[in-house]
Amino acid sequence: MDTALSRQLTDKIYEKRKAAALEIERQVRECHQQGEQKKIAQMIDQCVEWFNNPANPIHVRNGGLIGLAGTSIALGVDIAPYMDKFIHPLLNCFIDAESRIRYFSAECLYNIAKSSGGEVLVYFNDMFDALSKLAADSELSVKNGAELNDRLLKDLVAEFASVYIPMYPETAKTRNDQDKGVLVDLTDSDGPKKAFSLANFIPMLNERIYVVNPFSRSYLVSWITVLDSVPELELITYLPEFLDGLFKYLSDPTEEVREATKNLLANLVREIHDVTIVSRQFEHHTKDRQRDHLQRHDLENGRDPEADQSSHHGSDLAANNDVTSELDDQDLGTWVPGQGVKIDYPAIIEILLQQLDVEHDEIQQSTALGWLADLVSFAPEVILPFTPRLIPGVLPNLAHHAESIHNAAVKANKLLFSTIQNLPTPQEGVVSPGTSVKGGEKVVPTKFPRSPTPTTSGTPGRQSTLSSHLAKDNASPDLPQDGQGVQRSRSGTVVDSTPRPSQISEMTSPNNDGSRSHSPVASVNSQGAANPSLINSQTQDEPADPFDYQATVNELTVQFISEFEETRVTALKWLIMLHQKVPRKILAMDDGTFPALLKTLSDSSEEVIKHDLQLLAQISSSSEEGYFKAFMMNLLELFSTDRRLLETRGSLIIRQLCVNLNTEKIYRTFAEILEKEDDLEFASVIVQKLNIILITSPELADFRRRLKSLETRQDGQALFTTLYRSWCHNAVSVFSLCLLAQAYEHASNLLYIFAELEITVPMLVQVDKLVQLIESPVFTYLRLQLLEPEKHPYLFKCLYGLLMLLPQSSAFVSLRNRLNAVNSAGFLQVSPKLHTGTVSGRTKIGRDEIKWQELLQHFRQVQGKHEKARRQASGVDPSPLSGFPEIEKTEVYNDKNTRPGGRVPMRRRVTGGDLGGTVSPAPTRSGVLSPLNPKARAPSGLTGLTPSLTPAAGVVTNNLNAAASLTQAQKARRPPDLLRK
Repeated sequence: MDTALSRQLTDKIYEKRKAAALEIERQVRECHQQGEQKKIAQMIDQCVEWFNNPANPIHVRNGGLIGLAGTSIALGVDIAPYMDKFIHPLLNCFIDAESRIRYFSAECLYNIAKSSGGEVLVYFNDMFDALSKLAADSELSVKNGAELNDRLLKDLVAEFASVYIPMYPETAKTRNDQDKGVLVDLTDSDGPKKAFSLANFIPMLNERIYVVNPFSRSYLVSWITVLDSVPELELITYLPEFLDGLFKYLSDPTEEVREATKNLLANLVREIHDVTIVSRQFEHHTKDRQRDHLQRHDLENGRDPEADQSSHHGSDLAANNDVTSELDDQDLGTWVPGQGVKIDYPAIIEILLQQLDVEHDEIQQSTALGWLADLVSFAPEVILPFTPRLIPGVLPNLAHHAESIHNAAVKANKLLFSTIQNLPTPQEGVVSPGTSVKGGEKVVPTKFPRSPTPTTSGTPGRQSTLSSHLAKDNASPDLPQDGQGVQRSRSGTVVDSTPRPSQISEMTSPNNDGSRSHSPVASVNSQGAANPSLINSQTQDEPADPFDYQATVNELTVQFISEFEETRVTALKWLIMLHQKVPRKILAMDDGTFPALLKTLSDSSEEVIKHDLQLLAQISSSSEEGYFKAFMMNLLELFSTDRRLLETRGSLIIRQLCVNLNTEKIYRTFAEILEKEDDLEFASVIVQKLNIILITSPELADFRRRLKSLETRQDGQALFTTLYRSWCHNAVSVFSLCLLAQAYEHASNLLYIFAELEITVPMLVQVDKLVQLIESPVFTYLRLQLLEPEKHPYLFKCLYGLLMLLPQSSAFVSLRNRLNAVNSAGFLQVSPKLHTGTVSGRTKIGRDEIKWQELLQHFRQVQGKHEKARRQASGVDPSPLSGFPEIEKTEVYNDKNTRPGGRVPMRRRVTGGDLGGTVSPAPTRSGVLSPLNPKARAPSGLTGLTPSLTPAAGVVTNNLNAAASLTQAQKARRPPDLLRK
């Protein structure tokens, strides 16, 4: 340009510079019309030299900027070949220290972009980067100028980004040079390169998405919204690149940023839903067309479509290839937004799982849970492989204090639960992920694979072993260690594993203390064989089950140590559902889940115990007979080592089992195990507990009626005999069993043996409770039978015998009044004299089927063992007891002349026997205690012998310990001469 124009363009007065810019615009237009491209290039170079040199005065630099703006206005779209000369120097002025330079450079860029249109999109990345810096500028005028450029650029992107191709080779070459660093360019893979490249822009967005400035965040959110509004760009394909950063914006302190981000995320998840539905419909449409073309192809070639497919396998492959190529050349219909879009679901789910960590804000967690719930609802097939990792992220939040997180977790859990429940039941031969087939049998490894794309941000320390975790945090010196580790791997949300006060220290059953040689877990593990019910024939070429049941079970089992009741209950509901669905694929006897379920019976929540028992009963019902017996044996082992559990939850556990399983089977199995029990004190306690439940629980009403039908049912007699032999561990319990079965003659014979026993305070307390039970609705039939002395003569003998055993207490008065009421009515006067030739029909019950004398002899032997054990515990030398046969040193166990395992009987280590937390293995006495001695004190640990009665039975009593077995009211009724003794 000439000297006068140059001087005017660099003048200090703005009006002169503006007039010079108009003159440059005229000259450049003329040169362009005349084809003088070289002169135009020289003028542009001169302007760039002026504004790009920081040493020049401000008015000189501003003159260069306004001159460049005039040149671009004159050339219009034809400015494109010259952009590479000035675009980068111009954008460098955006970070100049002088605010006026930043403002005029923004004004110049606006004119260039306005005149060049889509050509400027080749430099979109550079312009976006420069404008993002101006968006947070401290100068208001500069910020306003940046906003004008930003709006213009958004309009250009919305109009030209998906269609505009550079017109000049120079800009096309620049576009290709920029794409050298792009690995994948899905939008521009075919045909000429467009001016705008989304694949080239995504790396920059991924880098800038983690900014913390609220203005920059708002700028980025607005741009993502614009790019997402252009359907042809398919921004949703790149969602994993910036989704994590967007979630962080939800916790921004600026409300404007938070609201904009919420709206954007809502639009994105809605778009994922639409794309998924369209893709699924398009896929079905394509398959239908392929099938139609294949059938048409078969008909054209004279083939029967229903012919044997195996004979035409090779030709079918060729036909399919022909059909596919034919469809590729045809139009499949009108294009629908979302058609053909690929979404990286695993990467998205990985990011959502990371948001569930407790270190994130509540709004991030609740939004992520909402996304997961939405994905389960419309794309369950992509979420199923991640179920094992969703469990620790969803279940602990069911009890979250924040209502938003709680509601989102409830929704996600409900949808995921129903989705798994509605899955097609896998075939027996299908092997789930994490299993291998060897020799025709399914082998379950100790570790199971995770979802296809494990998280990269997970903490390695979150994979732990459940048994070692509990042994470290909650180990109790009173419980023997099992040593049976259960591998549990976790990722995602950290579950609060703070031990609860009532939590048992281990999730494995104590088996290694040598106290029970027939422990099922020990026997199964020692053999090293898997449960036969889980062995399935399998061929190597069968497809794998898409859902990993075993890994899901592992994660659900980890939730047993959660501090939240709702989480533990939900985990058990999941296990119940999974076992109902695939009973032969999960929850084997020899894996680590069974001892964990068994120890969960010690939970502080009644609801947890009920669901746990339902699951255990369900497993037992669908398993072999050996599993049920092993379960009963382990349950008794648990009761024997945790007396507090037996005292507080024993009745609930046994009654719930009777609701879910066959009552007779439960009691028969308990009886068979207890008959051979070495720990006599425990056997007496558990028999008393079982007897109280048998008499008082409404759930056992049918079972009680069965015991009353000894004369009509052969199997009832066998049941009575089985119960009787184990009930002999407790004298009062076996006597009440005879009353329940209406075997009054045998019960009266037992009373004579009672006279030969040592009458202890615990025994009198049990007799006291029995008298109260006789007054309950359960024994209504017995009280009515007192009105028929001619039919039940031995009933009076039994009740009067009890009266003679009791001291003069409230129970004595109650029973005496009952008998006096019958006597005063005159019923006893009309009863016939008892002699051997005139016994009642009920007395003859099963005389040939039930060997009563052998039962009496068995009762004597068992009670002799208890007497001897008590004497040994008190330090008194054992000697043959009067009236009892000497107990042999070697007895028959399981048809052998040695005890099981050849071991010496040992007492268990017991915890939780009384309020203090400890209990003696057996009662200790110093001499014989008389119930009439007011100074007598019962031995410690007898509180377990007097459980409170069930309210449903109509009897409410207080738990009496042995020391308080005779109340002050009872003592007050005694004669003075007895009290003085």
